[in-house]
Amino acid sequence: MNVIGRLRHRARYRPHLADLVVAMTVLLVTLLTTTAPGHLRDGPALAAAAIACGALLVRQRLPYATLVVSTVAAEVYLAWYQNLNGMLILAAPLFALYTVAELSERRWALLAGILLVLGVGMFHTVGVPSRVLGPENLALAALGALAVAAGTAARHRRLYLAEVERRARDAERDRGTETRRRLTEERLRIARDLHDSVGHHLALITVQAGVAQHTATGADPAMRQTLTGIRQSSKAALEELRESVGLLRGPGDDPVPRQPAAGLDELDDLLDRFRGAGLDIACHLDGDGGRLPWASDHTAYRIVQEALTNARKHVGPVAVTVSLRHDPEAVTVIIDNDGPVRPGRDGHGITGMRERVTALGGTLLAGPRPDGGFRVAAVIPVLR
Repeated sequence: MNVIGRLRHRARYRPHLADLVVAMTVLLVTLLTTTAPGHLRDGPALAAAAIACGALLVRQRLPYATLVVSTVAAEVYLAWYQNLNGMLILAAPLFALYTVAELSERRWALLAGILLVLGVGMFHTVGVPSRVLGPENLALAALGALAVAAGTAARHRRLYLAEVERRARDAERDRGTETRRRLTEERLRIARDLHDSVGHHLALITVQAGVAQHTATGADPAMRQTLTGIRQSSKAALEELRESVGLLRGPGDDPVPRQPAAGLDELDDLLDRFRGAGLDIACHLDGDGGRLPWASDHTAYRIVQEALTNARKHVGPVAVTVSLRHDPEAVTVIIDNDGPVRPGRDGHGITGMRERVTALGGTLLAGPRPDGGFRVAAVIPVLR
């Protein structure tokens, strides 16, 4: 860092040191340029000059008081050494005027500048009318305007930097919010996939173990005990999965689907697995609007998977009808089962299905049919 850079750094982070340097510089230059003989040993004049310059040490805290005290003391010094080149003492009140303009609104800075120029100018022209438009007063007016303009520019720059820092903080906070939002979305994706995929397979294991235990009436007791253990372990795993999904899925979260793990291309394999678990499934496909986008395709697959899992788990081996109609604008998925409606504890299955569909702007209805049985109906927009 060069000398100027170091001085700027110290002036920014040590403002009192910068004020001391300014005050000492104005005082020394004033004393060295004043041509009065013996003025360096003149106590009252030295006191007036020291007060005019020393007031700058508190200019940041008391700008208006500094302006008044510095101006009065400077005029006392000028009156003491009239016409002896002591005009540089006016640099002290001009610095004070700069501070007023920097820390105040423009109108107050202009008012202070006008009062300063008029007051000092009138004092200098008392008894000497020819000085009204003399070079001293014109220079004073110009320097006063320059001090006000420089102070106003410094105030605007400070406000601009403060606004830039505020926007930087807001941007940093927004980045943190966006990161948390994406983490929440990922957490919800994990919750859905855990429930839909792992829960689906665990439910099939439980059902198939129960069927094997029921049919193996003459089997070895050790085999029956093993089947019982498989069924109990899978049930316990389902309960733990339910609790884990409850922790991952917070109330009021806005789920957004991510890249799919499966789609309707695997629908036949899915139906075959459930047929092997005892469901009598009839599938009807209608329409061909082309290949589905991944979000719509994956959501339709998960709706079918979850509805079949619920039917097998809560109703048993019943007849199920799966209907899919693919239009250019939407995919309609309807799953009907003919079993009796059995009230049970609310889980995350229907909630997860509804979240998936509504996240794409679709609708889902799930409930008992008027003629018996249960229906899940979803309309999923085709998002291209």
